[in-house]
Amino acid sequence: MRWDIFCRVIDNYGDIGVCWRLARQLVAEHGLTVRLWLDDLASLRRLCPETDPDEASQRQAGVDIRRWRDPFPPAVPADVVVEAFGCPLPQRYLHAMAARRPAPCWINLEYLSAEPWIDGCHGLASPHPGLPLVRHFYFPGFTETSGGLLREHDLSARRHDWQGRPQALRARLGLPPESQEILVSLFCYADAPVAGLLDAWAGSPAPVRCLLPEDATLAQAAAWCGGRAFVAGETRRRGNLTLHVLPFLRQQDYDLLLWACAFNCVRGEDSFVRAQWATRPLLWQAYVQEGGAHLAKLDAFLDRYCAGLDRGAAAGLRALHAAWNGGGAPDWQAAWHHREALQAHAATWAQALQQQPDLASKLVIFCKNRV
Repeated sequence: MRWDIFCRVIDNYGDIGVCWRLARQLVAEHGLTVRLWLDDLASLRRLCPETDPDEASQRQAGVDIRRWRDPFPPAVPADVVVEAFGCPLPQRYLHAMAARRPAPCWINLEYLSAEPWIDGCHGLASPHPGLPLVRHFYFPGFTETSGGLLREHDLSARRHDWQGRPQALRARLGLPPESQEILVSLFCYADAPVAGLLDAWAGSPAPVRCLLPEDATLAQAAAWCGGRAFVAGETRRRGNLTLHVLPFLRQQDYDLLLWACAFNCVRGEDSFVRAQWATRPLLWQAYVQEGGAHLAKLDAFLDRYCAGLDRGAAAGLRALHAAWNGGGAPDWQAAWHHREALQAHAATWAQALQQQPDLASKLVIFCKNRV
């Protein structure tokens, strides 16, 4: 089967991260022909440095990458058409889909959510009001009846191998040899209460090393340190906290960062899922939506995630997430006091999710039955 995936980059690395990961997995594990249409090739270059942002057509990791521009060029529709996160398809392409026989399997890949209602909506069909086309809504999720989560077939084996060689892992990331310091990562949006979390780490009884990928968070961290801008590779210390700036990592290497750390702060969707596969405690900043819809998503996830935690650990983790997503003062120590329980639960949670089929495999089966 030939697949077309359309993505408009809105959440910087969340949406393109999901689409790039899905496209690569469909090619590598399912032997499919995939075209990825993007309106922002520069964002993809951060995740895949081999990408040429000035080249309208190129192939990377077996994926045919095309620039999505206006007016949209003539293109023969694929057997399966995926619009990521509700991005409207070009009208020219849409009419070409309607003229194709048989019509393509049209998928609207929705945002990930743990809310119970998505299970009942997953897979629902919606006829186009004016064209002979049917769109199916595909909901990623945490249950057997949802669309599942992105996960490569060898992910657990790779993680287990690297985490079994901590010194090699630290050397790969350019970190000093293993010490007694707590290793954490910080990847968040610009409106996160970063200063409060850095204060908590600086006042920690144990030394903390915070790994900062090059992104918008650096400005807040630099201001907290006194104002001078950070550069990749630089370290600065304040109190018991060492800030360590890493070059922006390609998508595969970001997994190594998550595996190396004892605690990961993540944002959006792609890094959020990868942090769960890392089997480490995490702090998630949800992408802000109108009407506080992101807070409902956060609560729904925490309801599921905290169900197996003891009361004290669950309360500390919930309070930390509430502050992180609402501008409060994050009480990291109150949550980290339950470190052993949080670590054990993170591993148990990932193991349980791994028993379910992954998103790409479920999506392929879903589409094969409709082509």
